[in-house]
Amino acid sequence: MPMSSSKIKLAATLQRSHWGFLTRINPTQWSRQMSVVAKSLKYTQHGEPQEVLQLVEDKLPDPKDNQVLVKILAAPINPADINTIQGKYPVKPKFPAVGGNECVAEIICVGDKVKGLEPGQHVIPLASGLGTWTTHAVYKEDQLLIVSKKVGLAEAATSTVNPTTAYRMLKDFVQLCPGDTVIQNGANSAVGQAVHQLCRAWGINSVGIVRDRPEIAELKQMLQCLGATEVLTETEIRTSDIFKSGKLKKPRLAFNCVGGKSATEVSRHLDNGGVLVTYGGMSREPVTVATGPLIFKDIAFRGFWMTRWSKENYSSPERSKMFKEIFELMEQGKFVAPNHEMVPLANFKDAAAAALNFKGFTGKKYILDMSI
Repeated sequence: MPMSSSKIKLAATLQRSHWGFLTRINPTQWSRQMSVVAKSLKYTQHGEPQEVLQLVEDKLPDPKDNQVLVKILAAPINPADINTIQGKYPVKPKFPAVGGNECVAEIICVGDKVKGLEPGQHVIPLASGLGTWTTHAVYKEDQLLIVSKKVGLAEAATSTVNPTTAYRMLKDFVQLCPGDTVIQNGANSAVGQAVHQLCRAWGINSVGIVRDRPEIAELKQMLQCLGATEVLTETEIRTSDIFKSGKLKKPRLAFNCVGGKSATEVSRHLDNGGVLVTYGGMSREPVTVATGPLIFKDIAFRGFWMTRWSKENYSSPERSKMFKEIFELMEQGKFVAPNHEMVPLANFKDAAAAALNFKGFTGKKYILDMSI
């Protein structure tokens, strides 16, 4: 039977993509003819990740209106992700929940009302709690940000938590100038590595404090290659004259992710009117204030949570500017992902256990590789 003119017209506007989907020549109006089955790490109750996470398969619906279907390429395992699954984090997802908050994904197809995104583009999630430990997902257009394919997968996948935390802490508490000094404990953490790199890009001296360990020389060299001006152990900082000798200006800003005695020691080295920002507490010990510096130097203690900042500044120009600067540095090779290991999705239990047992020494981030 001969085709009608309308059917001939429709057939002429369709072509087969490399994904195996029928697509319109207009790339913003792709139409899917094959169902996608997503493999996701889901949990229905709080507990240890190895015990409550299950690899579940779900058939995804076609994206409609402002929805976007993506294929996840890589998704990291962050300490906050583990704490969320355990029920120890302020964010409480609705069950059943998919783990993960960060990823880099490739757009497969989009709904008919999507205007700013096209198939084939790389994107990252702008919103938290979307569930990124999955091979495929359907998100809303305004929940995604385009990332240049010049940015490496590991860099893109880990861009919305650690680099942004470092960026905001460097920008929002003290007005720093080239030649100023920042000091931080946990300097080999993912945020610590980001701080060193941003400081190098902006001409700021970055002093890092780390725990002593057998491979301390190698660790110091690695951090200095990232941009650290000086790296000292917690023992060395207690007797160092690095600031008294005039070699470096006294720090006006300090970052703490450890707590306890480590935070107290870092605060002692602040200059008059300096600020110590706490963004983590790996030791699970409270931040104690040294009375002398508090009174005679008038130092201040602040807290920072990136999730809150992102929610309050979701569509702000300042957030767009931040991502633009970070991605430009990544494209130029001036900002690299933290030390990491790509792990197949099937090995998620081993990766979760390794992330859970992180004690501040390995300095390695585990990233789920969805292509394996």
